[in-house]
Amino acid sequence: MNHSRPLPWLRVYLGVAATTMATLLFELALTRIFSVVLFYHFAFMAISVALFGLGAGAICSYYWTDRQVSASLWNRLGLLSSLNVLATALVLLVILQQRVSIEVSAANAGKLALIYFVSAVPFFLAGMVLSLAIAETVERVDRVYFFDLLGAAAGCLALVPLLDLVGGPNTVLAAAALYGVGGVLWFGVGAGSREERGGRREERRGGWVAGGLVVMVGGFIFLNLHAKWVDVRFAKGKRLEYEVFSRWNSFSRVAVKPDDGGGNPAIVIDADAATSIPGLALERLDPRTRAELLQNGPALPYLIRPGARTLIIGPGGGFDVARALASGSRDVTGVEINPIIVNDIMRNRFAERSRHLYSRPEVRIQIEDGRSYVRRSREKYQVIQMTLVDTWASTAAGAFALSENNLYTTEAFRDYLEDLTDDGMLAITRWEFDPPRESLRVVSLGVEALRQMGAAEPWRHFLIARENAQDLTGYGAKDTVILKRTPFTGEEIARAREAMSAARMPAVYVPGERIANPFTELLLAPDPLRFAQHYRYDITPVTDNRPFFFYTVRSGELWGFITGRRSEDVKINIGVMMLFVLLGASVAGTAVILLLPPLLPGTRLPRERSAFAHLGYFFAIGVGYIMVEVGLIQRFVLFLGRPTYSLTVVVFSLLVASGLGSYASRRVVGERDGRLMTALAGVMLVVGMLGLVVAPVLQAGVGLPLAAKCAVSVALLFPAGFVMGMPFPSGLKRLEKRHPAAVRWAWAMNSASSVLGSVTAVFCAIHLGLSQTLFLGGGAYLVALMAVRGTARRGRDLRI
Repeated sequence: MNHSRPLPWLRVYLGVAATTMATLLFELALTRIFSVVLFYHFAFMAISVALFGLGAGAICSYYWTDRQVSASLWNRLGLLSSLNVLATALVLLVILQQRVSIEVSAANAGKLALIYFVSAVPFFLAGMVLSLAIAETVERVDRVYFFDLLGAAAGCLALVPLLDLVGGPNTVLAAAALYGVGGVLWFGVGAGSREERGGRREERRGGWVAGGLVVMVGGFIFLNLHAKWVDVRFAKGKRLEYEVFSRWNSFSRVAVKPDDGGGNPAIVIDADAATSIPGLALERLDPRTRAELLQNGPALPYLIRPGARTLIIGPGGGFDVARALASGSRDVTGVEINPIIVNDIMRNRFAERSRHLYSRPEVRIQIEDGRSYVRRSREKYQVIQMTLVDTWASTAAGAFALSENNLYTTEAFRDYLEDLTDDGMLAITRWEFDPPRESLRVVSLGVEALRQMGAAEPWRHFLIARENAQDLTGYGAKDTVILKRTPFTGEEIARAREAMSAARMPAVYVPGERIANPFTELLLAPDPLRFAQHYRYDITPVTDNRPFFFYTVRSGELWGFITGRRSEDVKINIGVMMLFVLLGASVAGTAVILLLPPLLPGTRLPRERSAFAHLGYFFAIGVGYIMVEVGLIQRFVLFLGRPTYSLTVVVFSLLVASGLGSYASRRVVGERDGRLMTALAGVMLVVGMLGLVVAPVLQAGVGLPLAAKCAVSVALLFPAGFVMGMPFPSGLKRLEKRHPAAVRWAWAMNSASSVLGSVTAVFCAIHLGLSQTLFLGGGAYLVALMAVRGTARRGRDLRI
């Protein structure tokens, strides 16, 4: 657009960057807040809330449009940003006061609806700011969009250190302060674009107010670090009580309660998953304490193989470490992903209470993802153990990934078996219900891994024992599945039978015994895969391409499962129901944003078919971009070792590369439709190649140091991000020339389609696989290419 006086463009660019930085930081911080206050799968709701609010804000921005360009527009952006400081803080207070349980009820549905729409308010205001700013500066949209993406990348980069340093609630308040910084900049743009000096008082006054809000919020964050006036008080429908320690990091809120019900301190992760700290003098165990420690399922491998060299994945508070030491082990390695548990709790605050368990000379603790450690380790173990290792706490990446778990895949089981000695055992303890599903899927994974390694009779490699069988229909029994690299010997079976008898644990499966249950049927089936495919629950072996171990309920039976008889794994499978709900809401929201704007009074939007074809273009690139992004985040989790590393590296790399692509789009694409179609074809080609090479390249580089892994990741991601950054600014510039009134409509459509794309990406990942999700995301750009072709003007515009 033509401006009577040149705009202070640097302030415009920085205002856009501050707004997008605050928005992405708020969005990702919400995933952590939702995971603690609600449940981990509701973290994904934050993505839907954010994109819904941005799209709705873009639509409503039509009511804030001045008919003539003036400085008052920038003042309005400053006002909206200043209001967003207060709105973000109020939203945080509302969320922290809600008590939402896992029960399916009208009361909980009402609370969730309140949280959803209240949480959308800051995104709504940010959407208005961004759409108005971009529509007003469309002549430089390539540069504006560059700073849009650069700000979002900065928000992603700031997330991890902020969560580590100040915690979840204070990170949300930091996002509020950033909105205030945006307000200062927008008022500065208004002052800089005034012709007359006397008219700048309003902008200066607004800038001082916005700056004052930033200082106030910053000071409150500093005081709140110690006073904790604003903090989590309720979670999972209950008041948090009796916590003697709590701390946040980028993927959890870890607290300690003084008593787990058995006299031991309990470590609680995101107010849900728990692990206890044993305060045992292992050299002086009395017979009763020794029996309590060793007469249970997780101790079974140590009774079969006393003194084993042991690897424990996810040791938590250390009970498995204590069991290994009590059985005579003198070489125990624990791999724990959460540094708060290891450093702050076990080696510091509760070191004496744990009898310095993690500082003993026989014990080595590695802070790392268990799977990554196994893949790079060259050591051999006699026992590898995982006891109730879950993903019930959302990571920031988990918001995009919906609780994938790379510990429970066929490839993972092969990694474990290859790290065992010839007589080594893999021991996995899982919750089990009636009919069985979780531990039965463990068996299914083990059978497939053994088959791939050439085992002729997998049924000879398993032993399964059960604790608390009376809880099968409620909270859940505990099944310990022991998978041996070579067939069990008669002596080992006799030793296991003796241990089960002493612990009064019923045998679920023993080689050579026909115990009537699904485990025996699966292991003795002529075709185990066919048995798994026809079983009531989905127990088919999952792979690294579809690492969704915990989702065992088939889609057609999901509603009946959740509303029927209660069992503890409802809290897992309800995540898939949430996915279906969000998918339906996303389709409805996209339809509203497509159809509603022309019906609003005063909008003067085009209604011809070509305008809708242009909107189809923005819909396609919105869906495609987010599907590629989500698929890559999930794919890189295993390679980088931690979900938060995957989120930071993938999103930051894509956003920076896309920003550079946007900046280059004016020169590379220009105003020629032929070049735009070439760029879209380039996206399809690069994404397709990435989908083909990413898995083998990442697998080959798993043993590299973290810095090298990050460099490899950036090298893989940069080309895709660069070409994916060109279609949006080029399409917006193209739309502005043909249908200028529809620019903000297109922005809203792009946001709405991103909601749909993010949900669709996870849906496809669960049902099809991660590689297929990447290919489908690339395929969406074919739809965009067809939209350009259908609306192109023949002749000069189609030349490359």
